[in-house]
Amino acid sequence: MRTPLLVAAGIVAAGIVAVGAPMILSDYSSRILILITLNSILVLSLSLSNGFTGVFSLGHVGFIGAGAYASGILSLTVQQKAALLPHLPGLLGGLSLSFLPATVAAGVFAAVLALIIGYPLMRLSGYFVSVATMGFLIIVNVVLINASDFTRGSRTFTGVPLETTLPWVMAWLVAALLLLARLVYSPFGRSMMAARDDTIAASAVGIDVLRTRLTAFVVGAFFSGVGGSLYAHYLGSFSPITFYFAMTMNLIAMLVLGGMGSLSGALVGVVCVSILSELLRSAERGFTLGSVTVPPLFGASQIVLGILFILIMIFRPKGIMGDREFTFGAARTSASDPSNER
Repeated sequence: MRTPLLVAAGIVAAGIVAVGAPMILSDYSSRILILITLNSILVLSLSLSNGFTGVFSLGHVGFIGAGAYASGILSLTVQQKAALLPHLPGLLGGLSLSFLPATVAAGVFAAVLALIIGYPLMRLSGYFVSVATMGFLIIVNVVLINASDFTRGSRTFTGVPLETTLPWVMAWLVAALLLLARLVYSPFGRSMMAARDDTIAASAVGIDVLRTRLTAFVVGAFFSGVGGSLYAHYLGSFSPITFYFAMTMNLIAMLVLGGMGSLSGALVGVVCVSILSELLRSAERGFTLGSVTVPPLFGASQIVLGILFILIMIFRPKGIMGDREFTFGAARTSASDPSNER
């Protein structure tokens, strides 16, 4: 009974934080908490394929961008579409969805896109699939820039209603954690990790490696699309460059630092990088410590994070958490430990 009670306690705690934090924290702190929660959803979606199937994708930000634009188009009012996107097809031009349906539709759109491109790409392994998924990211960026009738091209896509709040992102984070944990720590999750560790041996014992990888890829893309919608409704205005290499490197750094073989590691990586980035960004403006005055050092935060990333890779290549999970006594070992099977 420990696990259901732990899940229930986690849901209650998340609800309390979502409702109570905005009442206690400043607006700045609340925005930081929203970004941490939102990035947690994105990194968790990335960890499913990158960490548990061994398919190191560099193209998941393409699904985030696709979800952001899909949700943005669907949630604009008819009047806004007539002014900003006058050449939209009749069905899209006359359709306006509220926040939740637009977010779900964005996730489904990203999942369908992942199914189409994942079927050929998930047959690849190693750096081949990394290069191929990076190609997908570049294609998405080019399409977003050139499909100006739908996306306004390289101009800023604006007018998206600001609907993303802490309760919304916390609810989606809880849903993502519950679904991904149920998927990873199940017989299907064992298949994912078997395909990750030894593709030939997994195929030899009857595991359909392609189906396993593709399922993880599509589920991860769904939550990437959802995260893209939440991001769009948080920013209100964005452009194709928002969802490109800078975001890709940021999310991968969070995942690798936390631990690619652990859902808890994904969360730890997001929290550590986000808090450290904010502290270093504040220190960049200069500060005084006793009799010592440090002048502004703009760009120092990125340098420090880069050095930290290098040190983690040298001394702890599996990340902070490795393949361990925070179980709070509900289980003695992680699901990737063979000793779990009795």
